[in-house]
Amino acid sequence: MSANTEINREVGWSIALSVLMIVAGVLAIIVPPASGIAVTILVGWLLLFCGGAYLAYAWQTRRGGGLWWGMLLGIIYLVAGGYILLHPMAGLASLTLVLVAYLLLESILEFILACQLRPLTESGWLVLDGMVALVLAIMIGWTWPSSTRWVIGTLAGIGMLFGGFTRLMLSLTAHRMAHAFQAVPERGCGPTLKIN
Repeated sequence: MSANTEINREVGWSIALSVLMIVAGVLAIIVPPASGIAVTILVGWLLLFCGGAYLAYAWQTRRGGGLWWGMLLGIIYLVAGGYILLHPMAGLASLTLVLVAYLLLESILEFILACQLRPLTESGWLVLDGMVALVLAIMIGWTWPSSTRWVIGTLAGIGMLFGGFTRLMLSLTAHRMAHAFQAVPERGCGPTLKIN
């Protein structure tokens, strides 16, 4: 198989993944409660996995000390993950509050960083980013718990949508570049040396 055929095949797969990400993003935005529950269930399973990993690590390193703290941490992860899986709506409400706290903390840190980098003209972007994060935190927090039904799913959908568009644009650029290289006749690299 030639290099161009291989590149075209890989770019084709990348374009297909891009389209699937865009479709999934649009569906997540259209039906945010379902996508929010899906994200919550994923977080629940991740917490269960991390809890099991903490328990295994604590047991394997028990001679080094910290067995009980590692076991306790693993149990906390397992309980949190199990609770989220058994009560996904409550887990979704909790994730929404965690998002509000994250956005508030992000806005504070962005403002601090902007003050430290104030002599740079680009520090205005940090202020803007901090303001957007603060406005989002206030909007989501002010409307909580009713915002629980749409926030996580909508944000996940927007993330997938933009990720899909970004991947699609990069894939199409790679596709154009591959065709441009096919049009150029093959030559060796660098100048040709004549030996007399």
